Amino acid sequence: MRVMLAMSGGVDSSVAGALLLAQGHDVVGVTMRLWGGSSDTGCCSVSDVDDARRVAQQLGLDHHVFNFGDGFTAHVVEPYVAAHATGVTPNPCIECNRHLKFDALLERAAVLGFDAVATGHHARIEQREGRFRLCRGADPDKDQSYVVHMLDQSAMARTLFPVGDITKARVREMALDLGLRTATKPDSQDVCFITSDGGRRAFLGDRIPLRSAAVRDLDGNTVGSVDAVELVTIGQRRGLTLSGAPSRRFVLDVDVPRGEVTVGSAEDLLREREHVEQVVWTSSPSAGDVLVQCSAHGEPQRATIRPGGASIEVVWAEPQRRVAPGQSAVFYSLANDEVLGGGRVRR
Repeated sequence: MRVMLAMSGGVDSSVAGALLLAQGHDVVGVTMRLWGGSSDTGCCSVSDVDDARRVAQQLGLDHHVFNFGDGFTAHVVEPYVAAHATGVTPNPCIECNRHLKFDALLERAAVLGFDAVATGHHARIEQREGRFRLCRGADPDKDQSYVVHMLDQSAMARTLFPVGDITKARVREMALDLGLRTATKPDSQDVCFITSDGGRRAFLGDRIPLRSAAVRDLDGNTVGSVDAVELVTIGQRRGLTLSGAPSRRFVLDVDVPRGEVTVGSAEDLLREREHVEQVVWTSSPSAGDVLVQCSAHGEPQRATIRPGGASIEVVWAEPQRRVAPGQSAVFYSLANDEVLGGGRVRR
């Protein structure tokens, strides 16, 4: 099989290349140049491109760099900024996977005559009953099925996850045995276009006005203020300077147009249901009892999902903390580790 390997410059995609070669595939490495601005974190720095190129040399692979900067700006950066401007909490890594790694790259691979695209994600694709099934990776601590939940049947038919069946510890062992330069490289942790020195405030402040807002309790009393309402998210506790009762208070709601943030207790944050829109199913639409995960490393919670017109209603088995609008809710089967689908939590 002729495989295009997406090489991020990390250890997972490096070992994925070695595994593909061992399986006898014809492999070509590619690195996507996504962000042209400052980057010292995440997976878009100049050093990451250099690491990918050098690992490709070690493995004997041809290596190419694709410039997808315009698409990254249009589908990831601009929506990220727009979301903050309206009080929504975006998930840029998922949108990067959706639009670049599993849309643009698959399209480019097909044009160039490749049979499949491979990445270093810790997830698995199985075939059962004539359908492709997206499943959790073998390493529960490194599982990345949440961030690739948008894959449908067409995408899964042309996608390979070579390291999905092994643990991260084993990945590093293999990299060390092969002498790969990425063997001990730390995992990427942050949004690639947000620098460690300036953070979100500097990035967003260069692109949209950051406005102060009053912080009120549920009775409408003003208990404090924030200097940038666009940086506040549902569930936040830290970074709030509040007067009044000493008990911990959490952000319950963010109203950017009115310049108001509402806070309350942990109990006030609990909800019985959420609504999820723009849902993508991995196989076919589902309903009934499932597990729902609302962050990359969050604890899945039991819920019932029901069709609700343009959205899916998620009814929690037990009340859960409100999920910030814009975050992804991913549905998993109760019977196994299969991803059923997912979408964005609605305001």
